[in-house]
Amino acid sequence: MADPEELKSTSWEKDLTDALEAGGCDLETVRNIIQGRTLSSELRTKVWKIALNVAGKGDSLASWDGSLDLPEQALIHKDSQKLVDQLSVSQEEKSVLSLDVESVITFFCKSRNITYNQGLRWTDLLKPFLVLRLQRSDLYNCFYAVMNKYIPRDCLPRGRPFHLFRLLLQYHEPELCSFLDTKKITPDTYALNWLGSLFSGYCSVDVTQALWDVYLQQADAFFMFFLMLIILVNAKDTILGQEMETKEDIIRFLESSPCNLDIEDIEDLFTLSVYYHNKTPASFRKDNQCLFGSSLLGLKDDDMDLSQALCLPVSVSEILQANQQQGDGVRFFVVDCRPAEQYNAGHLSTAFHLDSDLMLQNPSEFALAVKSLLEAQKQSIESGSIASGEHLCFMGSGREEEDMYMNMVLAHFLQKNKEYVSIAKGGYMALQQHLVDMNIDGLENGYSEWIVSTSGPRNSISSVDGDLTNGSADGKGVKSLVNKMTFALKSKSVNVKEKVISFIENTSAPVDRHVSSSDKLGKPYRGVKPVFSIGDEEEYETDEIDSSSMSDDDRKEIVNIQTWVNKPDTKYHFPCNEVKETGHMFPSHLLVTATHMYCLREIPSRNGLAYIQSRQALNSVVKITSKKKHPELITFKFGSSGSSGVEISAVERYLIPNAGDATKAIKQQIMKVLDALDS
Repeated sequence: MADPEELKSTSWEKDLTDALEAGGCDLETVRNIIQGRTLSSELRTKVWKIALNVAGKGDSLASWDGSLDLPEQALIHKDSQKLVDQLSVSQEEKSVLSLDVESVITFFCKSRNITYNQGLRWTDLLKPFLVLRLQRSDLYNCFYAVMNKYIPRDCLPRGRPFHLFRLLLQYHEPELCSFLDTKKITPDTYALNWLGSLFSGYCSVDVTQALWDVYLQQADAFFMFFLMLIILVNAKDTILGQEMETKEDIIRFLESSPCNLDIEDIEDLFTLSVYYHNKTPASFRKDNQCLFGSSLLGLKDDDMDLSQALCLPVSVSEILQANQQQGDGVRFFVVDCRPAEQYNAGHLSTAFHLDSDLMLQNPSEFALAVKSLLEAQKQSIESGSIASGEHLCFMGSGREEEDMYMNMVLAHFLQKNKEYVSIAKGGYMALQQHLVDMNIDGLENGYSEWIVSTSGPRNSISSVDGDLTNGSADGKGVKSLVNKMTFALKSKSVNVKEKVISFIENTSAPVDRHVSSSDKLGKPYRGVKPVFSIGDEEEYETDEIDSSSMSDDDRKEIVNIQTWVNKPDTKYHFPCNEVKETGHMFPSHLLVTATHMYCLREIPSRNGLAYIQSRQALNSVVKITSKKKHPELITFKFGSSGSSGVEISAVERYLIPNAGDATKAIKQQIMKVLDALDS
């Protein structure tokens, strides 16, 4: 009689094989079948292609003449041979594989204008793919996808990814982080090649493939940070046990730690990583999207210098929303560290006040206040208060000179190795501005749900500078442990995902800027051609036509999202949310072909499928605008030019992550279409 476990194993592999052979199989389907299991070599090849979104992709090398003539070609050739020599294959096959590797690296360098060096660890990244015996075109497509999606920008010594990782380590393991800091051991000294090779430079091929089986199915580049964190957590006792004498010994020990992983460890590694991931503020990922993706993205001038961050910054929008959600997610106990008079004038209704000035002026009273704070936090968690949370988030005014004492308070908690310590990004000023921006139901109503005061009559919301004049005498005084701890926060004002109508208000008239020759992408338009213009920071009207041309879902064509994304004529794909005039949002996908822009709206009840919500010719785009304060909300206006001027036929609005990248790509494609029409 067959072993039940064996039958179960055969069953899921058959289900996966059938799904893959049926075609149109997307990552969600694959993930549901595999459920973290290790794959066979044949199945792995197909699953990885789907996970990397390269299944059915064309040959990117077809247009290349095959010239191996870079200045560093000898080094590339040597490293390619060195990699292939590690494989157990015939000499004849080694020659073929070596040429494949050298061609992939050379073409990538040429196409991306990169100078090759051994420190890039590209051969380590190629090794897990090489043993799958992929065709050269598939080998390149997989390598390109991994580089683009999973290797962070600035993955260099003292680079931004390692400053971010240190903040993550400090958030969860402050004692270990402090110890490494005192030894002047920064994450890039031991984790540079972990991140640069996704552990393939340290683990055996079998372990790497088993690890990538699960990692690629996560489809989350940031998850590597949590895998790295678990490696350190496992090494914590050895490091803190002072078993190594020198800094160099510790670095060598840490760097080689992944070498000890076995296939049997992978399940536990990911289980623990998921646990730490769920205990981490979402801002860790959302505020650092610039680390991954195409080269058109990048660090903006206003991105925080993480090397100077005292602790993990958290957005005020996350703070407001976190304590309303049910379940085991991150919940914050907010500590307002502004002076008493500022706190009295107005503060977050769930915030505990800790006057940071006391730390120097009256240390004994400060110590008592800290004790009261921790007791209040404990009591709020036990009572299930809306203000409760095991994650401490400190809020200052948002002005650097005023927050000096708050930073000292933060340092005090960090020195005590307190875990889950964060800071509200932008402080109280950012909180005020966010509430103004998102307020839908009128200034007074929306704001009063969040901000309370302990002195004076309630008046009106202050300016962003924070000199509040509003107040409400609640009689509890500044020294109450938690002001209005059981205050029932309503969700209607903060549920931005359902209502972003305030983003689309007509706050000022747009200033048209036509594409000029200085854009280097085309010529000004003449005659009756579309008067296409793009405003990088414009506001826009809402009294135009809303393109809901196909309101009856029954009449819309249903398509497989992944199949459409993988179509040869799909040049760009941008996950987004379609925003209707009512403020409702619908998870969608913008696809751009050589001539058209499509909106595929996801069908909630049918994973992987979508309605074709709209089809618009690129040469009908009249204007692309964004809102100054919310640059990710993009409006497309479609129409035509006639003797009476521009006639708008449709308006579509989308909330697009990294919208600058999307609008630039769409603009380039529009210019190509118009130039073709011109000629």
